[in-house]
Amino acid sequence: MLTTALIATTLVAFALAAISVRRIPEGQVYSVRRLGRAPALLTAGTHVVLPVIDRVAHKIDLGGQVLRFEGGTVYWQVLEPEVADEVIDEAPELIRTNVVAALRDTATAHAADRRAVGTQLKHAVNGSLRARGMLVTRVELDAA
Repeated sequence: MLTTALIATTLVAFALAAISVRRIPEGQVYSVRRLGRAPALLTAGTHVVLPVIDRVAHKIDLGGQVLRFEGGTVYWQVLEPEVADEVIDEAPELIRTNVVAALRDTATAHAADRRAVGTQLKHAVNGSLRARGMLVTRVELDAA
């Protein structure tokens, strides 16, 4: 009886130890919340988190990301994960909305030079995104 309890306790301890170790890949940052408090950011490498107490809230990719929207493609990335963590779930919709609004506001939207319009859109959108820790690196418009 005692042997069975000892084996069960040992297995539970090993299981908790195994799920406590997190390997964060290069180019990613994990936002971890401890008991719901402000997040801590775990960078690339191996980290120990406490099961039940710590929760991975977001896995933030620091590499370039691609977002398709009606009319083109936006290439963007996270520059400041500590700032972007608050809005990372809404980032694609936020970027899409800003690009579409900037496209409507751009007087040269129907110009022949789509690259110049894309550059204008990029600068217009980056004004609001920089404060949120993100950056649009390129906007490509589809052929009309």
